[in-house]
Amino acid sequence: MTTPPYDPTRPPAAAGFPAPPLPGPTRSAPHMTAPPLQPPVGTDTAVPAEPRPKQARRAPVRDRYFDLLRAVALFRVVLYHLMGWAWLPVVFPSMGVMFALAGNLMARSLKRPAVQVVRSRMRRLLPPLWLLGVVGVTGMVLQGWGPNEDGHPGWWWFHLVYWILPLSDPPFAESVPGIHGILGEDWAAELGGPLWYIRAYLWYVLLSPVLLRALRALPWLTILAPLVLSAAFQFGYLNLPGERFPSALTDFSTFGACWILGMAHQEGILKRLPRYVVPSVAPVIAALGLWYAFREGFKTGYDLDSIPFAQAVWSFATVLLLLHVSPSWTEWPRRLRRWDRLITLLNSRAVTIYLWHNVCILVAATLWDQLWGFDAIYENVPWLLESPWPVLVIAWLLIGSCIVWFGWMEDVAAKRRPQLWPDGGKRTAAKQPRARAAHRG
Repeated sequence: MTTPPYDPTRPPAAAGFPAPPLPGPTRSAPHMTAPPLQPPVGTDTAVPAEPRPKQARRAPVRDRYFDLLRAVALFRVVLYHLMGWAWLPVVFPSMGVMFALAGNLMARSLKRPAVQVVRSRMRRLLPPLWLLGVVGVTGMVLQGWGPNEDGHPGWWWFHLVYWILPLSDPPFAESVPGIHGILGEDWAAELGGPLWYIRAYLWYVLLSPVLLRALRALPWLTILAPLVLSAAFQFGYLNLPGERFPSALTDFSTFGACWILGMAHQEGILKRLPRYVVPSVAPVIAALGLWYAFREGFKTGYDLDSIPFAQAVWSFATVLLLLHVSPSWTEWPRRLRRWDRLITLLNSRAVTIYLWHNVCILVAATLWDQLWGFDAIYENVPWLLESPWPVLVIAWLLIGSCIVWFGWMEDVAAKRRPQLWPDGGKRTAAKQPRARAAHRG
């Protein structure tokens, strides 16, 4: 390394600054850059911190397996209430499955403060019931339903409070005239039929914070407690006076184990068992429930709904197996993708479908019965008039109309933008352009 010769015309380097380069051709290094100028000593070099952008709150990933179970349960409920086949609740115990899925969702939500979660669940559940009450109670009153119908003069208006907060079964007329040719005279009873589910669901929501604490402290004792209570009712060890409170307690004992099983699945309690335990034990429990059902007259036309203990045991065993199998799909398997929009719609409007399906079945059957008055149809295709399948199709068309007319209340209750047909179609269409752009070039 050589030192360049002294040049008297070259100014000395200023303190703190590099000397200017010598004249003449120099070899440049493109990859090298001059060091940044250093600010004077004492200058504030702190850079003001920029506010970090708030991260968008990620929506919880839906378990599509649970969505499939809920959709099948809803379809089975409609099919059963039209056909009346006693074996359908055995093939798929819809109510136990629906309560288990709700319990699972409730346990996941209870990671937040309990009061907030309970209030949120009640807000989602009650407005669709209020809309049903506005339509139904108004129709019953216009057709002559009054305070003396239930045999409790002076208390009738108080009982209407249960349409607002269904801690007990909301009152409804046992018989009203109906609308000839369109709506049968027992429409009020059909309207009130599904209300027990709303009442039971509300009680489960209110009790869930306590049930979750008990589940964490004594898991299997908490899970099996409703079955023990159901057995006590069934075999006469426990009798309660009155009608309203015992009916609520009976429903809790029948499906409470399914609700708590759903919570246990969310808490990971079922995963602690060895994989062989559930497939080994659940069929034995199911066989016990089915044996008791046959012992109590299941062969003679009774269904599981009329044998609460058999319903409780059979539903418990079936739900235990379904939760054990649970594959936790974040996306649909290829064979089920074609059903995505239908299953999404059924899940988005589950409460509306359940509340209105009985009335839709009644209207469909009433309209179909009018065809018996046409001699050409009666003489040529009487088998068609006797078939329940056209009634099922009409009933689902009417259920679809109820989704449009009344389903928006579920969006309002959930503080979402109201939609008439929430099958996820717009969301899927919005994703397609980005997917195509990603494969360009």
